[in-house]
Amino acid sequence: MNGVVLISGSGSNLQSIINNSDDINLTIDCVISNKANAYGLQRAKQVGIPVCTIEHSQFPSREKFDQELSNVINTYNPKIIILAGFMRILSTEFTKKYCGKMLNIHPSLLPKFQGLNTHQRAIEAGEKKHGVSIHFVTEELDGGPIIAQSTIEILDDDNAESLAKRVLIEEHKLYPKVIHWFTQGRLKFKNNKAVLDGKIL
Repeated sequence: MNGVVLISGSGSNLQSIINNSDDINLTIDCVISNKANAYGLQRAKQVGIPVCTIEHSQFPSREKFDQELSNVINTYNPKIIILAGFMRILSTEFTKKYCGKMLNIHPSLLPKFQGLNTHQRAIEAGEKKHGVSIHFVTEELDGGPIIAQSTIEILDDDNAESLAKRVLIEEHKLYPKVIHWFTQGRLKFKNNKAVLDGKIL
């Protein structure tokens, strides 16, 4: 299945997807970033994947940026759009256009800690568990149907940095697995629900 990956930063999740792409039946047609200095672009170039930068700061509004992003995505006609550390809030029009084939990974056990600084917030809230969630993207920020989660214990001596590192290990394992469910046709979006093998998750 062909897809595009959207990034904003180092691209460690992108790397795990690239490393597993043959096993998960995925061809990445393009990696798109809203930041020209995103290291993930170099990761893509190193393995010959086309890249594109659309700097959001060059656009007068969120909608204008999303329109250009959509134009680039549509040239590849992807069956799946993978958000891998893409740090932009997408407009309602954009999310509706690609609803059902756009996945996102979020470093918390949603619905807890939507938005940013999830690791520090989990520690400050006295949580015992933390982790990562993968969900379908809808117009509600970090609020689409959850597909899968991986949980880790928060240790007494954890800080935001140490917790982030351990969550990242889980991210790298879980995201390729979920993408594979989608490329196999096992994972679908129906009636605003995530459905795997015909069962609502």
